[in-house]
Amino acid sequence: MEKFDQKLLRGNKEWVAQKNSEDSNYFKMLSQSQHPLALWIGCSDSRVPPNEVTKTHPGELFVQRNIANMVIHTDVNLLSVLDYSVNILGVTHVIVCGHYGCGGIKAAMSNMSFGLLDNWLRNIKDVYLLHQKELDGISDHTVRERRLVELNVIEQVRNVCKTSIIQNAWKLQKHPHVHGWVDDISNGLIKDLEISVRSNEDMHKIYKYDL
Repeated sequence: MEKFDQKLLRGNKEWVAQKNSEDSNYFKMLSQSQHPLALWIGCSDSRVPPNEVTKTHPGELFVQRNIANMVIHTDVNLLSVLDYSVNILGVTHVIVCGHYGCGGIKAAMSNMSFGLLDNWLRNIKDVYLLHQKELDGISDHTVRERRLVELNVIEQVRNVCKTSIIQNAWKLQKHPHVHGWVDDISNGLIKDLEISVRSNEDMHKIYKYDL
């Protein structure tokens, strides 16, 4: 039986052969530069590959993924990706995309301990607490879980907008636009939560920087 690592390497060779057959200059052009128009902040879940679900090609999306698509202001990795994508690559859109059936959301809604992961999940629990009245009013657990997925995306969009990186870009460049989406794995469709933010006009004044 073929080992999984060998399967991946074989798949890579088949993909390269396919791309070369379609365009002999494909990898030459790809290696020269990247010009993504959007930064995708998504969940690490293996069922939500950004390029596949959006039918985009390598070079079109700059991607940052973590458990439950969180935007945490102490996460230097995420902030570095955000800064690079906005100020170096010049993306015009930042998309926070969650998904229904998210394991991180499920774990955060439980009272189980997951060791080190608890420190990460606490940020999702904070989102629950922020919207406790609405969520506790939903009797169906699955519906409540799906709503928390949406509310978590909304709060992470807000967290993106709170950064000086985005606010400075708004002042100097009038972009990027920040969007919140949810992927429904059961049918493959992405739901636009229609919460796009294009400037700090929609933010509470306490979060606005005088840049």
